[in-house]
Amino acid sequence: MRQWFTLDNAGKIFPGQNSRKWSNAFRLKLSTDKPVNPKILEQALKNIMPRFPCFDVKLRYGLFWYYLEKNPKDAPPVMPDVNNICYRFKYSENDGFLFRVFYYENDISVEFFHAITDGQGCTMFACTLVAEYIRLRDNVDIPSGGFVLDIKQKATESELRDPFKYYCDSKVKAQRSSLNVYHRKTKKLPMHTARSITGFLEVDKVLELTRALGVTITEYMSAMLVYIHYRIQLREERKQRPISVQIPVNLRRTYDSDTLRNFSMTYQYRMDPNLGEWTFEEILSQLSLYLRYINNEKQLNSMMRANIALERNPIMRVMPLFIKRAGMYIAFAFTGEKSTTTLFSNLGRLAIPDELKQYITKAVLFTGPGILNGARVAAISHGKDLAITFVNCYVDRTIERDFFRELVSRGLHVRIESNME
Repeated sequence: MRQWFTLDNAGKIFPGQNSRKWSNAFRLKLSTDKPVNPKILEQALKNIMPRFPCFDVKLRYGLFWYYLEKNPKDAPPVMPDVNNICYRFKYSENDGFLFRVFYYENDISVEFFHAITDGQGCTMFACTLVAEYIRLRDNVDIPSGGFVLDIKQKATESELRDPFKYYCDSKVKAQRSSLNVYHRKTKKLPMHTARSITGFLEVDKVLELTRALGVTITEYMSAMLVYIHYRIQLREERKQRPISVQIPVNLRRTYDSDTLRNFSMTYQYRMDPNLGEWTFEEILSQLSLYLRYINNEKQLNSMMRANIALERNPIMRVMPLFIKRAGMYIAFAFTGEKSTTTLFSNLGRLAIPDELKQYITKAVLFTGPGILNGARVAAISHGKDLAITFVNCYVDRTIERDFFRELVSRGLHVRIESNME
């Protein structure tokens, strides 16, 4: 078994951004058909850990870069769930692991620090964990397939490699944006507290609506977020700034990769309210055309090149970690989310074996709260439901309320759940 890993190209930035106030983290919650037995869950977690050696690690400080070292513990503790979603990761807590496992009533939740994986890596781990839990609980055969890995097999080299370095071959670096955009400013919740609001929609009804318009669910919901922020900014009667939505792209689909580590990039669509009045339909049309124009392998590869170029810079390579760390922290403090108003991340349909589907009643994906973003939004489909979840650090609920009201006005039924009533 490998005893250490370098952080992948995307993961290198997150430790430097980690502060006492905030960590870049995300969560997947899978609801089962019966209340969770924590002892069985604990054993299931121990059983699957050897299949995920790149998660069986703790963060270490090297002379020039952070790195990941094999954790001497079998697995992190299984804990009763807390109300504060994606709270800060402290490297000295949780037995040094960079992910957490929670249970509450029928729910099993897994939270990951972004330094070691992205949404798909988290989902594959969570689905494999729940499959093993059901095997132990009910003594049934749940085959591997989709997001459920075969825990009897060893991880392959392609699952463990840094895919950015492996696939990047572009000679052109994509330009980064430094444009300051609109952010909603209102009273914040107490530190390390976040509100989550999930709207459950009938996925078939959503698909019927979006297909009739010739767009995808991601395009439709991203455009709706831009439209909602546009309307809110107009009501504020302030200087009108551009509105930007960040849309993560899963690179595994483009490069046919099976990596368990980070392998995603983000596109950004921007609209300028100073150009004139905008309808939702205009924003949707422009956003859809923009994504279809820019979403190609060459553009993605040039974005990878821009990230890797910094890592390969001769000065950066020999610069001591304490200087890099201070630089990353300061850079994030000044530029972090200033070019992004909101985010929409759509994982798509939960791909699991048919034998497991009857045991999972609900799936909900959560992004961590932003620092400036008034709303970060994640979506996942399972069964008949499309779950769209807002996570933010503000007391005000205007963004979520207006978003779901707009969907209802377009004939979609929405069922709401929140961690704060």
